[in-house]
Amino acid sequence: MSLAAGHNGAGRAGERPAFDEAWFASRASAGVQRLRAYDPGHDLVGMRKRFGEANLVELGSNENPYGPSPAARQAVVEQLQALHRYPDPLGADLKRALAARHGVDPAQILLGNGSHELLMQLGQVFAGPGDEVVCSRYGFAVFALATQAAGATLRMVDALPRDHAVMPLGHDLDAIARAIGAKTKLVFLANPNNPTGTWFGRQAFEAFMARVPAEVIVVVDEAYAEMAQADADAASALPALAAYPNLLLTRTFSKAYGLAGMRVGYLIGAPGLVAVMERLRESFNVNGPALAACEAALGDEAHLQWACECNAAQRAELAAQLGQRGLRVYPSQTNFVLVEFGPRTAQIEADLVARGMVLRPMGGYGLPECLRITVGTADENRRLLAALDAVLA
Repeated sequence: MSLAAGHNGAGRAGERPAFDEAWFASRASAGVQRLRAYDPGHDLVGMRKRFGEANLVELGSNENPYGPSPAARQAVVEQLQALHRYPDPLGADLKRALAARHGVDPAQILLGNGSHELLMQLGQVFAGPGDEVVCSRYGFAVFALATQAAGATLRMVDALPRDHAVMPLGHDLDAIARAIGAKTKLVFLANPNNPTGTWFGRQAFEAFMARVPAEVIVVVDEAYAEMAQADADAASALPALAAYPNLLLTRTFSKAYGLAGMRVGYLIGAPGLVAVMERLRESFNVNGPALAACEAALGDEAHLQWACECNAAQRAELAAQLGQRGLRVYPSQTNFVLVEFGPRTAQIEADLVARGMVLRPMGGYGLPECLRITVGTADENRRLLAALDAVLA
C-alpha cells in the first residue's frame, strides 16, 4: 500500500494531504520552514553542453582558473586504488600538516566538507530559538542560512556606505560591536568578504575584539585570505586566537588552492570549541582523495604563490579595464571584483550569458545593479571585455 493510499491526512474526514513541498515543509522545524534552497545560479552543466567548454567563460563561481598543484593531482590518482576503503575519519595527516602550517595544535583544527558545512554546523551548535546572530549586510550568504536553519534571529548591521572614502560596502566593525546584545550567541565576519571583496585591518579588528563579551563567539571566515596582498592589511584572525578563546576562523581549499571540486574546508579554534563541534561532525565527512590532495597542495608553496601572484596581476588589470569603461569597481583583495553596472544590469548580464559569459548576479545580496566577476586568466578576461564592449555598445 502506498503512503498516499494509506493515509487519511489531518484535514476533513477522508481527505488526503497533497504530500507536496508545502505539506512536508509544514512538518519541518521552524528554522527550516523559513529557508530557501541554495541557488547555484546558472545551469553550468547545461551551458557547457550548449557552448562547449572551450567557448564558455565561467567567471561566476570564484574558482581558481589555474587549477591545483600538480602534486595534488598526482595524490588523487594514487588514491584511486583505495576507493573501496573508508577515509581516515579523523583526517589526522591533513590536520597535522595544517597545524604545522599555521603554528597551532592539531586539536585546534576541525575539517569540513567545505567551509560551508562548518558554518552551518556553528549555527546548529551555538545558536537556536531565542538567540541572536549578528553579521554585516552584504556578508557571505551562508551566515544568514546558518542562522535561519538554527531557528535563531539574524541581526544584520548596515555595511559602510557606498561613498565611504576608505572601504565602501565594507564591514562596519563599530556598528557590529554596538549590535551585540544579551541574546547574541554568534558574530559572523568575513575577511576579505564575499561578495564585496572588501576587508578590514589588524588595528580595527583588535579594537573590535576588545569590545566583544567573552561569552559571544566570533567567527571570521577567511576563504580568500591567501589571495590578499601583504601590503593590504587584510588582518587574519590567526594571531589573535591565543588571546581570545571565543574567536575562531574558517578557511577553504576551494579558492587559492584550486580544489573546489574536492570540497574541503577547515576551522581553527580553541580545543574545547573544536571538541564540542566534533560531536556533530558527520563520520567520514572528508573523502580519501580530498584528504590526500589537500595535504599535497599544502606542500607545494611555490604553486600557491604563483597562482596568487597571477590572480593579483589579473585582478588589477581587469579592474583598470572595467574602470576605463566607466564602470564602478569596488576595491578587492580576493579573486573577484564587484562591479556596478547601473539600472541595465539585468539586461547586460543576460546579454553576456547569451554570448557564453557567466557572471554572478547580486540581486540576492541586495545589490541588483552589481555583478560579481571572478578574475580569470588573461585570455578569459580579454574575452569577457570584448563581449562586454559588444553588449555595452
